[in-house]
Amino acid sequence: MTTDAKPDAVALPAAGQTSRQTGNQTRRQGALERLLRRKLAIIALVVITIIVGAALFAPLVAPFDPSEQFFEGLTLEGAPLPPGERFWLGTDLLGRDVLSRLIYGAQTSLIIGLVANGIAVAVGALVGILAGFFRGWVETVLMRFTDLMMAFPALLLAITLAALFRPSLWIVAMVIAMVNWVQMARVVYTETRSLSEREFIVAERAMGAGLGRVLFRHILPHLLSSIVVFGTLGISTTVLLEATLSYLGIGVQPPTPSWGNIIYENQTYFTSAPWLVFFPGVAIIALALAFNLLGDALREVLDPTQKGRH
Repeated sequence: MTTDAKPDAVALPAAGQTSRQTGNQTRRQGALERLLRRKLAIIALVVITIIVGAALFAPLVAPFDPSEQFFEGLTLEGAPLPPGERFWLGTDLLGRDVLSRLIYGAQTSLIIGLVANGIAVAVGALVGILAGFFRGWVETVLMRFTDLMMAFPALLLAITLAALFRPSLWIVAMVIAMVNWVQMARVVYTETRSLSEREFIVAERAMGAGLGRVLFRHILPHLLSSIVVFGTLGISTTVLLEATLSYLGIGVQPPTPSWGNIIYENQTYFTSAPWLVFFPGVAIIALALAFNLLGDALREVLDPTQKGRH
């Protein structure tokens, strides 16, 4: 009898685990299929893939070194060249190829977008979970600090912080992260507070479940969809904020190319050489819009309340 019971005891959890894995895989496949049925999401993915691919393989894709100044890259009067056969998107005020600088500038925008937004999402999620789950003085301290940070305009606070530190790629990323985490904290706090009052969470804690089990097995999985959606949407905000800081001259500093400082360097030629502002502006808008469209599509796919509307 004892020998026969052991395989059954082992088989049941194994079967249950296999069933859960199959269910999770089916849900992921269903979400991916719903995402790929949205034309705007596919367009956004194509745009993001092109920009990311160009940034990753910039040395292979860019026709020239982004810092190389061509003697023949300027007119006899010293003005930038318009788009042509050799310089597809023209040259800038120093005779550098605009296309090459845009491709290398994509690296800067994506690095800052991913790093700054990743830090903001992590900090915001941590603050929101701790405040929403523990309540009491923890909730009061964390959320009042969040409210204080939200009271300052994000751009003004970013300008102040950027002015206090020597601008560089990583300093700009940290500054943007410091002003962007508050929105994530608010969203996660609201959802965590609601989840912590649900019957299954109360039952788990009443049965003696540990803090780690409740947070990582029950709370966090329910927050992942919101975190993913907010994180995707946040990249566009981060890219725009980086471009704004670079345009104001307190972001990424030359000679490191970024889309914002390309516009900043060439703004005096706006009327005589509009391509110097137009092409980096289009790149900024395209990347920000693509991540916004992808984030909206993910929200519709991952939010159960949205499924019946499409």
